[in-house]
Amino acid sequence: MEASITRTTAGGSRRGTWLVLVAVVLSLLALVITPAVLIHPFRPQTPSTVALAYRLRTVSPWVTSLGLVAVAFLAWRLARLRLRLAWIPLGVLVGLSIAAAWFARQNHFEWMFHPLTDRAYARVAAARFVPDEDMVIAIEIAGDAVAYPVREMAYHHLVNDVVGGEPVVSTY
Repeated sequence: MEASITRTTAGGSRRGTWLVLVAVVLSLLALVITPAVLIHPFRPQTPSTVALAYRLRTVSPWVTSLGLVAVAFLAWRLARLRLRLAWIPLGVLVGLSIAAAWFARQNHFEWMFHPLTDRAYARVAAARFVPDEDMVIAIEIAGDAVAYPVREMAYHHLVNDVVGGEPVVSTY
């Protein structure tokens, strides 16, 4: 009877360790994926979502470092039990947590937002892709005028251009 109680307790402890390990890895992934989802081109953003994304980006390197230590400890606890077929999911979970820690240290916003280099121009009457109610950034120099749709600028953030013979950089 005592051996079965020990085996049940060990099995419950093992199951609990797996659950905690999976929860930590999913939390780390959510921590680094959420800002990329919140700050996404061409989607409405509120001040609170931008603030949340910035806060998560600020704390994610530290949290993922601590999470990686926790994942390593939990994986070690499970690995020392020498369970068959446990190495594959353990490797996947450790790999995902390493990926989350790496991604937390990347500036993935630069991957999403590229300066506009190949700009194209259209006369106002022909620019049907810009609704009348859309905001634009307008520049006029020496009688030469251009307007950059804010919707496009929200994705690219920068346009290097020449207006009226003068080099300009428009940003949003």
